[in-house]
Amino acid sequence: MIDIDFYFRVADFKRKLSRGVGGVDKELSSYLLEYIRNRKPIIFNIETTNSCSMTCPFCPRTTLMTRPVKTMNPKVFENIVNQIEPHDYNLWEKWLDFAQSYYQVPLDEQSENAFFLYILTKSIVLHGYGDPLLDPHIPDYIKLLTDKGIPSYFSCNPANIKMDKMERCFDNGLSYIKFSIDSMTDSVRGKDDFERDYANIMRVIDMKVSNDYQTQIIITMIDLGQDFESLKKAFEGTGVYIYKKSLDQAWMLGKEAPKSIHWSEFCQFPWSSMSVNSSGMVVPCGEDYDSEMILGNTQIDTLEDIWNGLAYEEFRQSHINATKERCVSRCDMKVIGELL
Repeated sequence: MIDIDFYFRVADFKRKLSRGVGGVDKELSSYLLEYIRNRKPIIFNIETTNSCSMTCPFCPRTTLMTRPVKTMNPKVFENIVNQIEPHDYNLWEKWLDFAQSYYQVPLDEQSENAFFLYILTKSIVLHGYGDPLLDPHIPDYIKLLTDKGIPSYFSCNPANIKMDKMERCFDNGLSYIKFSIDSMTDSVRGKDDFERDYANIMRVIDMKVSNDYQTQIIITMIDLGQDFESLKKAFEGTGVYIYKKSLDQAWMLGKEAPKSIHWSEFCQFPWSSMSVNSSGMVVPCGEDYDSEMILGNTQIDTLEDIWNGLAYEEFRQSHINATKERCVSRCDMKVIGELL
């Protein structure tokens, strides 16, 4: 989830900043962003496990992550969920109007921008640097969120599909599930195989149709120069949501940052939402693959105390001043201090 109310209130400021309007300085920006942010935190993602069976060369988990592999304690997850709520219905309806008007992205479009604006903004993301299908508790976590009226979503590798677990996830109300297929001919992730993975996904689609599950199945292909049009054709008529996805961590491969909304605006995570890693530690966002910037411990403090605490205050100021080396040199998003 993302604090959509913050996005409403920061919109005019972002537009002025992008147009180079004078009078926007660090002191004013710091005051404004602090004034409009919500004092009640919004959770963007909960990394229930950082266990993964793939060896993707474009993922920092494969080459850079040094933190130990850990699966979250269910009590930690339950404690987090007990402190969060879904978006207010009226606020969400207002967001749909705003997003279509401000960003000019149709609600029914299947694209990276539409996925960000209309799915990520309302859902708790249940992955980080691992595959939730390797977490034995993931069906139970989905039910906890469903019971609170909070949409759930995770991305996973079709190689790890087990139909009994998949059925439990769908039966417990999983809102969105994304399967990654990055090539129809080559092994891109180390253990991917198109024929096997395609067959696995088709079994999931058949299960959904047979049981009238409402879970939206999403297929993505990372933009690595592979044949996306053929992939679209392979899933034609199945009812899946399919789009081409930008390469995360493009900086790691010396490539240009993505141009989509999420990446082209200045980083708003310090003011809009927080992330929790598999050890129950709060980190600023899902880009902190090694949990270098720990801002609090959910097993000791409440989310609200962490969100409004000194560590977060200092982190926000580092974005205003562009002094956090990790954020400036190892992330595709610009910190606001680079634009002021």
